[in-house]
Amino acid sequence: RPPAHTPAVWRQNCAMASGVKSKVSAAFKMHGLILRANAAKFLVDVLESVNESELEDAIERIIDAVEKQPLSCNMIEQSMVESAVQECSETYDETIEHVFNIIGAFDVPRYIYNSERKKFLPISMTDHSEPCLFGTARNKAELFCERYTIMQQRTHRHELFTPPVTGSHPDESGNKFQLKTIESLLGNVSKLGEVIVLGMITQLKEGKFFLEDPTGTIQLELSKAQFHSGLYTESCFVLAEGWYEDGVFHVNGFGFPPTEPSSVTRAYYGNINFFGGPSPTSVKSSAKLKQLEEENEDAMFIFISDVWLDQVEVLEKLHMMFTGYSSMPPTCFVLCGNFSSAPYGKSQIKTLTESLKTLADIICEYPNIHKNSRFVFVPGPEDPGPSSILPRPPLADYITEEFSKRVPHSVFTTNPCRIQYCTQEIIIFREDLVNKMCRNCIRFPNSNLDIPNHFLKTIIAQGHLTPLPLYVSPVYWAYDYSLRVYPVPDLLVFADKYDPFNIVHTDCTCINPGSFPRSSFCFKVYYPSSKTVEDSKLQNL
Repeated sequence: RPPAHTPAVWRQNCAMASGVKSKVSAAFKMHGLILRANAAKFLVDVLESVNESELEDAIERIIDAVEKQPLSCNMIEQSMVESAVQECSETYDETIEHVFNIIGAFDVPRYIYNSERKKFLPISMTDHSEPCLFGTARNKAELFCERYTIMQQRTHRHELFTPPVTGSHPDESGNKFQLKTIESLLGNVSKLGEVIVLGMITQLKEGKFFLEDPTGTIQLELSKAQFHSGLYTESCFVLAEGWYEDGVFHVNGFGFPPTEPSSVTRAYYGNINFFGGPSPTSVKSSAKLKQLEEENEDAMFIFISDVWLDQVEVLEKLHMMFTGYSSMPPTCFVLCGNFSSAPYGKSQIKTLTESLKTLADIICEYPNIHKNSRFVFVPGPEDPGPSSILPRPPLADYITEEFSKRVPHSVFTTNPCRIQYCTQEIIIFREDLVNKMCRNCIRFPNSNLDIPNHFLKTIIAQGHLTPLPLYVSPVYWAYDYSLRVYPVPDLLVFADKYDPFNIVHTDCTCINPGSFPRSSFCFKVYYPSSKTVEDSKLQNL
């Protein structure tokens, strides 16, 4: 005969199962998904043994895995749930596979914002085609629409633009702003005052600027416009504040869309791996990798730009650098182009191949560095390649083949490129962009901020590495997403011939090592464990 307390235990188990089932159903409904009865029963059986404190996190991980699958409707079958549970239960060897990864621009995953679901979806779950170098007219239109959508959703979530809560204090409601579309302005015959519009600056007629969004275009009157800090160029997205009358928008003030740190973005969108690499989810959520990062205090990255390998003095300074670091090899040397001081002529490729052989000879003289350090090569704008269109492919194999054999821990990658080290995300971009943006400003800034601050505020607010017109900075239309700076990385490296700088903006460390030969052999050293940057310089002994 069963024990007397069995009914009570049975009731308790039923209550627990019922609680799990209600949480599972509610979570799926929040994501607009409906579970079949057999799928719900399977999930309850799986999750019954999970601690209550970990239950919500486990359910979210399963939902993320379900949403990665190609869903034809919002009804979720048992087979889908089973494969999602299997994916979540797989254990990845983070210590080996996910510690250090170099991600080329053409390998960056593409996510598209879905305004109905208010989520970023992988391209496989949308009707977009896979990207190709020779893009279509649709790719060019999508390029600007996607940039606009990213800034629109970010702006709408900012406290100044969220609608006031019903029943809130009148003073709180008065401090809120509402974004208008250009279409809503064009439909008005009367004067509209104090309007804020998010749009892109364009010059559709010679000397006349317009504001453009997905709903239309409107002419701007800028004679009385106040420009907030930043470098305002054509193709930049701005918040324009002013009044509208007779088909013209009279701008009182221009500002950039509000920025947000990576932690805020991830709080909204979970652990999606926007950055790329082998990890199925964002490395930011890995406690194991975070611990490794903090414990490895000796890890350091060396960033050098304009490594002119055909210059004897540059090679001598590299000798000096390797001698200094030979007893304590850095994690990685990031060498950015141009790799030649005279990048032209019929012998350019032969000279570069010979120069790389010489560099391999130098590295082999330091066995400790040769064995323990990685070498990452990012091509410059004047290095051999198909064209100046971004992203640029790596240097050709026939140039780098011998070097790669002699220095196995070397990677020739794209420009821009990404490096993931433990939980840190690093973007490296070799382009003389500061001067280019200053030359293309609608109005040059006259505030107290120095140019690097204006420049970085522009880049992070635009969420893009080159917020310039396509005729100034050409981009492969279908690969424009690989130039995004959203979510904001931990370290943003602009290898620019402009003077070296080191600025922290929106929880992102932004550095420019400067031109190695032109800046008296300056370079930057980054310590990931403390997120600190050291300004370094090689001086004659």
